[in-house]
Amino acid sequence: MRNELIKVTIQDKVAIVKMDSPPVNAWSLAFTEEFIEVFDELYDTPEARCILVTGREKMFSAGADIKQRGAVGAKPGDRTRHMRRMREVGNCIMESNKPVIAAVNGPALGVGMAPIVNADIILASDNAFFCMPEIDIGLMGGARHTMKIFPHSLARRMILTGYRLPAAEAYRRGIIEACVPLEELMPAAMEIALNIASKSPKAIGLAKRAINTVENMPLRDGYRFEQNLTNEMTQHEDSKEAMRAFLEKRKPVFKDTE
Repeated sequence: MRNELIKVTIQDKVAIVKMDSPPVNAWSLAFTEEFIEVFDELYDTPEARCILVTGREKMFSAGADIKQRGAVGAKPGDRTRHMRRMREVGNCIMESNKPVIAAVNGPALGVGMAPIVNADIILASDNAFFCMPEIDIGLMGGARHTMKIFPHSLARRMILTGYRLPAAEAYRRGIIEACVPLEELMPAAMEIALNIASKSPKAIGLAKRAINTVENMPLRDGYRFEQNLTNEMTQHEDSKEAMRAFLEKRKPVFKDTE
């Protein structure tokens, strides 16, 4: 991995992905491409069983790089390529075969919310807020993703007014898992990440496949899909190891492969 604008460290089977492009983690072309590249590489990294995304210091991400955004469209095909690239920011997170935790350490605006709305679990520090400012800066986008995790009226308020939703309010509404002081954020996020990383890689991969597939399926079809995955899981050595460990009252020992 490049470790230039996106710093990656793997600790106890948790990949910590830190957006580190001063001063505000704006999504420039280079930043966007490196972010997608990181998730592509982590997909094939067995040493990582869970991914934790955060930002630098007290800033998660201020969103689009407006200075660079103004140059989009200078050449034929620029806008199309840019739109496709930005779609992949969300896709690379959603399609990850590992659970993704967003530890929101400060403001998250516009496309800076992509790692959040596409994550599996969200925690935030009490200095963080969530905002869709496109209405005020001549842009559009992100409505469907915003509507995925925010309630009906609140999502529309954010999209139509640029309302800044404080992390404390997001927690009160049940949108995020925790709102804690900044210094407690990473320990809280790591506690969950380490719990996930202790599970069977095979089980984690199947659970992610189930989550990503059944979300928009009818109940009957979704449950049948999950049952097929259950059948697949029971034929794996990790399933046998989990059952043995349960009966022997010990912690299971799983391999680093699916």
